Amino acid sequence: MTTKETRGIFVRCYYIFFVNGILTLLIGSLLPFIRDTYGLDYQIGGFLVSAHAIGNLVSSFLGGILPIKFGRKNTLIFLGTFGVIAFVLMTRTSNPALLILAFFFTGVNRGAVSNFNNSVVNEVATGKAWALNLLHAVFSIGAFLAPFLVLIFTKNNPHNWMYMALTEAALILTSLLIVFFMNVPNNYPAAKDGSKTDWSFLKNKYFIVATGIIFFYLCAEQSINGWLVTYLQDSGILSSQFSQVMTSVLWLVILIGRLLTAFVSTKIKKQYLLLGTSIGYVIFALILLFVHHSVITSIGVVGVGLFMAGIYATTIASIGDVVKEYPTCLGMLLTIGSFGAIIMPSIVGTVAKHTGIKGGMAVIIIAIAINMLFMVANVIIRKDEKQL
Repeated sequence: MTTKETRGIFVRCYYIFFVNGILTLLIGSLLPFIRDTYGLDYQIGGFLVSAHAIGNLVSSFLGGILPIKFGRKNTLIFLGTFGVIAFVLMTRTSNPALLILAFFFTGVNRGAVSNFNNSVVNEVATGKAWALNLLHAVFSIGAFLAPFLVLIFTKNNPHNWMYMALTEAALILTSLLIVFFMNVPNNYPAAKDGSKTDWSFLKNKYFIVATGIIFFYLCAEQSINGWLVTYLQDSGILSSQFSQVMTSVLWLVILIGRLLTAFVSTKIKKQYLLLGTSIGYVIFALILLFVHHSVITSIGVVGVGLFMAGIYATTIASIGDVVKEYPTCLGMLLTIGSFGAIIMPSIVGTVAKHTGIKGGMAVIIIAIAINMLFMVANVIIRKDEKQL
């Protein structure tokens, strides 16, 4: 493949992932407007966020199966089309069941795009870490811009959120057209070896602890990303406009935190790095969730983003030897962890329905505290290790 063809693939994948970044943050940014427009309670709001996570999980499974038979290009176009349907549908109906379906479709789109971009860019630039890092940086830019775009559309009329949703539908459509005319490398990947899978890693103490960390981390992360704007706005801590801005700030700080964690991880043992970040995570989560003051809460948002940023990747890296020995280990860990992202947002919404949004969000601290306990366990089981 020529350099020109490679650059063309990169540019197309980066644009597609940029649009996907916008989609990801729109879930939380549009939620308060959708609830107000259609008169939905917090419980239904929680179901919407959970439906997105379920769609993402289902799409991740399909993304590993369908390309073998139908090709990567056709798989992405098929699954990606659900994203267009999703954002159009959520502007046309107040039916809770159909809205839940729409949010499920957004997750299907997100998972399909993530599978496609990560696999294609990795194959085109095998061994070149800058290519994947730039891919995820572009995703972060889209995520960072999403709340500002919502502010622009809703500045004069909150019901104009529908135009933002339709704009995202149009952006997804353009990305699918780009894929349609794209020369996709290894479009029909070979089926994986059908030999018997070794499941003995399920008893591995490092795998068990890492799975606990990822599960409760995703419980909190998905709930915070999905509910933060609603929490800051409905609790009266921040204005509607500044609540959107803080969502962008959160994502920007997460990006900075990931870069800092990548550097610090070369200097400190991973188990101690995880324990340190978990302590900071708990402290700033308590500030965010229980100190209802605009300035202090904003500091809580920044601290939460900074300390939660590196947990996911560092945890995966901490069981690198296990993942290398057991190929199915990582898929199982991420699948189990994903259920945290599915379950917790609905719990937050259900509690909020009965106690208010502050009570609902307070539940998140339980997941963060349990997350820290697993990190303490991680230090204990690794106390005799010498390596970083």
